[in-house]
Amino acid sequence: MNKIIALVVGVLIVLFVGSSMIFVVDQRKYAIVFAFGEVKDIISTPGLHFKAPPPFQNVIYLDKRIQTIDNPDADRYITSEKKNLLVDLFVKWRIVDPRKFYVSVRGDNTLAQDRLSQVIRAALNEEFTKRTVAEVVSNEREVVMQAVRKKVTPDAANIGIEILDVRLKRVDMLDTITESVYQRMKAERQQVANEQRATGAAEAERIKADADKQREVIIADAYKQAQILKGQGDAKASAIYAAAFGQDPQFYQFYQSLEAYRRSFKNRDVLVADPNSDFFRFFRNPDGAAAPAGAAKPTVHPR
Repeated sequence: MNKIIALVVGVLIVLFVGSSMIFVVDQRKYAIVFAFGEVKDIISTPGLHFKAPPPFQNVIYLDKRIQTIDNPDADRYITSEKKNLLVDLFVKWRIVDPRKFYVSVRGDNTLAQDRLSQVIRAALNEEFTKRTVAEVVSNEREVVMQAVRKKVTPDAANIGIEILDVRLKRVDMLDTITESVYQRMKAERQQVANEQRATGAAEAERIKADADKQREVIIADAYKQAQILKGQGDAKASAIYAAAFGQDPQFYQFYQSLEAYRRSFKNRDVLVADPNSDFFRFFRNPDGAAAPAGAAKPTVHPR
């Protein structure tokens, strides 16, 4: 009976010692094997591994996945214009050197994040003091993030950490700053609008003056062309009249006398003239012959 008990106890001791010599490394973990308090080995390959039983060797695990620093409260930074900004950011990092990470921060993620946060705040403050509010908010936001990441990377490497990304989630201004920035932006936009209006008015005057000039030139050219055409028409009309009336000079004289009568008697009630004058020969004789000598001199009252 004593032998059976001793055998059972021996088996249990062997199982306990054997189980303490076996450990499993998850694919998401690093395993650090210690021998008498000193780092003996770093295991990153997942699977079943062996070690000496305690107290000769023991194992701790570190997470190799990507970690996030995301502060719940925004931090305040000062720009080159002495304006206060509230900045909310997050940082992505992971352990790449487990030995250095354990030696530096004793494998404590919280302590590592605190150290990283301090370095990031210092780098971010340095970058903000070089830039204005407008540059930080819009123009150079990506530049700021890249510069911060570049400055933080060496310090992170000293504790076995790799910085994957630094992002500004939110950059807000205090209410007083927001109002002053809004007023300044409004003034700038108003100035640009006034310049645009002045430029537009000047351009409108130039276009109007050019249009008036072209109008005068067009009218002058048209008048010149009209006078030329009118002169050509009058010349043709005179030629036609001359050709027509040249066939019967007496009729032409009669026609011309009628035109003279129309012009002379127009808008007149009484005309005092010598009836025997050559002007009235067609009144006396349709053929236009001169009056015989000694003929009576009637009084003519054309109406």
